[in-house]
Amino acid sequence: MPSRGSALGAIAAPVLVFLFLASSNGAAQPAAPASAGFVRPTAKATRIQTNEAPTIDGDVSDPVWAKATIIEEFTQKQPNPGTKPTERTVLRILYDENNLYFSVYNYDSMPGDIVVRSMQRDGPLYTSDSFVIQLDPGQTRHNAYSFEVGASGGRTDELELNNTQELTQWNTIWAARVRQVKDGWTAEVAIPFRDLSYDPGQSEWGFDFSRRIRHKNEREYWSGFNPTLAFTDISQNGNLTGIEGINRGLGLDVHVYGAARTKRDWQNPNDGTSFSIAEGGDAFYRITPALTGTLTVNPDFSDAPLDVRQVNTTRFSLFTPETRDFFLQDAAAFEFGGHNFMRNYNDKNSNNGRPFFSRNIGLVQGVPVSILAGGKLSGEFGDFGIGALSVRTNPTPATPGQTLSAVRITHPIFSQSKFGMVFTDGDPTGKSKNTVAGADFQYLDSNFLGRNVFTTDLYYDRSFSSAVGDDHSMALAIGFPNEPWGGDFVFKEIGENFKPALGFINRTGIRQYDGVLTRLDRYRGSYLNELDFDTDYEFVTDLHDRLESRANDIVVHAASRAGDEVWFKLIDTAENVPAKFFLPGNIAVPAASYDWANLDVRFKTFDGRPLAIDTEITCCGFYDGRSVHLKSSLSYRPNAYFEFLPSYELTTIELPAGRVDIHLLALEAIVNFMPDMSLDLQGQYDNISANFAFLARYRWEYEPGNEIFVSFAQGAIVTGETFFSRQRFDPQRSLLSIRLGHTFRF
Repeated sequence: MPSRGSALGAIAAPVLVFLFLASSNGAAQPAAPASAGFVRPTAKATRIQTNEAPTIDGDVSDPVWAKATIIEEFTQKQPNPGTKPTERTVLRILYDENNLYFSVYNYDSMPGDIVVRSMQRDGPLYTSDSFVIQLDPGQTRHNAYSFEVGASGGRTDELELNNTQELTQWNTIWAARVRQVKDGWTAEVAIPFRDLSYDPGQSEWGFDFSRRIRHKNEREYWSGFNPTLAFTDISQNGNLTGIEGINRGLGLDVHVYGAARTKRDWQNPNDGTSFSIAEGGDAFYRITPALTGTLTVNPDFSDAPLDVRQVNTTRFSLFTPETRDFFLQDAAAFEFGGHNFMRNYNDKNSNNGRPFFSRNIGLVQGVPVSILAGGKLSGEFGDFGIGALSVRTNPTPATPGQTLSAVRITHPIFSQSKFGMVFTDGDPTGKSKNTVAGADFQYLDSNFLGRNVFTTDLYYDRSFSSAVGDDHSMALAIGFPNEPWGGDFVFKEIGENFKPALGFINRTGIRQYDGVLTRLDRYRGSYLNELDFDTDYEFVTDLHDRLESRANDIVVHAASRAGDEVWFKLIDTAENVPAKFFLPGNIAVPAASYDWANLDVRFKTFDGRPLAIDTEITCCGFYDGRSVHLKSSLSYRPNAYFEFLPSYELTTIELPAGRVDIHLLALEAIVNFMPDMSLDLQGQYDNISANFAFLARYRWEYEPGNEIFVSFAQGAIVTGETFFSRQRFDPQRSLLSIRLGHTFRF
């Protein structure tokens, strides 16, 4: 195997050539963002009587819109930050005692080029022309409700959490309709006030509006047009004022369901096919206008998608995100630790040490456990943000029923910051008594040295376990996510016996140091739109400062004006393995010190086209051998009705102890009959577990809050001598469920 120095020299050559070619474009001029201090824009919503309310049909010619507050001053965020948009947008805002109304006239000088893709509820509207409304009723500057509408008529609602994460699984009841017109497209939106948790005495909300003009790869904002801000970062949103005297009704929503299910266990033919009827539901009651109580009885999770299929090639357990609606509702109320937990399921280190992770509820050592009932409080009481959850699980042959609880309390401080506490209690396995308590402080300044963003996050928590005793976890993070220069630093320490039974932990007894320095330049009038250079580092030591892991990256990323992107990454990795462990295929990695280098290349085409490809390859070092990792996904969306999304991942590992090839296949196909009716088909397979999973989900929301849902799941073991040889299909379990759901609003 070549030495690390020669390997780095060999793989650096194509990167240096790329840098020379990129920098030789004499016509390109850097586009620096404005340096003036940030000033929040403000708009006052216009109140109307309920009998004046517009009909939500996409026709913006209703006479009442002439009374509306008008916003038509927007600023480009992409591709030319700080400049005027190339197309006109007119936003109008009204409200009555029940709803907040928006009309949007999206002018387009090339209406034939408007990109119309998915119309699926909660589908990928970002691939098409669309707009987004963000509402932060409590002016947290951290969390927001987000409503997106596509030119297809598709709708997406989600939560923006702690300026770092978006939860698309959140759903509420609202209406939107669109129309194609000769000079663009129009839309009308109605958002009920009872969808939102907030103090009615708060008449000034955080608010922003953005539009995508996809065929130009253009994005414009009313307020948050600072190009350094991520889509989830609402710290520079504007203000919407004057919302007063609204009717929240009793503040009670009751969603009930009835489901018929049939199940077949193919491995136990004597059991035959079983049939059952289930019923349950959720109740949401606003104890105060800003504090919501939720009760669930026998929740049904059949509408959750398949988990992302992963095969572990590390020494540490992998993170799988939450997908169940009950736990995602008001999930922002439980977020802890700020920047230290970026919630990226691909990043094993950012999630390590989370004190609360709801996926542990209803899942014991990978085996699902049904939930008898659960209750939750979320929202605000006075100046305090509250998240409280308690769930009772049903007993299983291996574990008794458990009561599992979590409490999160926050309080604002300064203009955009907060401090808080977290507390959890319970062990899903029932094998120990486990409690975690902690506190955090999250500082945010979006006016740092002008319009720059500066963050500092600090937390400390401690676990108390009858099995291993008590221990701590703590972290400090400093962020400067700006242009052209940006930086980031994180320090985290996790004690040897830190054990959050309701959290996520995959590596203890460590000190972790992460940092990144970035330089990003934007260009105008050329094919190249962005060019950025990153250098990342990560050191992990034990608690005596002895090095355990190290990774150093040099990254070059370029994006074209058309939206195509390419990454070149040099990776230098070191691992001190304390004890032998085994990779898939029973390949042993002996205890030793290892050092290797890799080149990673990724190419991603613009996802606004009907056909888009995202391919990444990493080669070639891995411990004391070689590895090649290829990951490729394709998306084909010829129109708003059909989506075809295959992906393939190959990892070849060749070590002195042996060789293994890992194949992961996934396929999703979606048929959108109308914006509120779709059929979603998913299939997954990997050759290591030989497990095949298929899931079909049909959903029709025939009116807001009321739906028909049908799902069919099939599991099987697929085996063969080689991956591409004739395979044997052994069915394991089939499950068919038909569910009717209805929401009553009081």
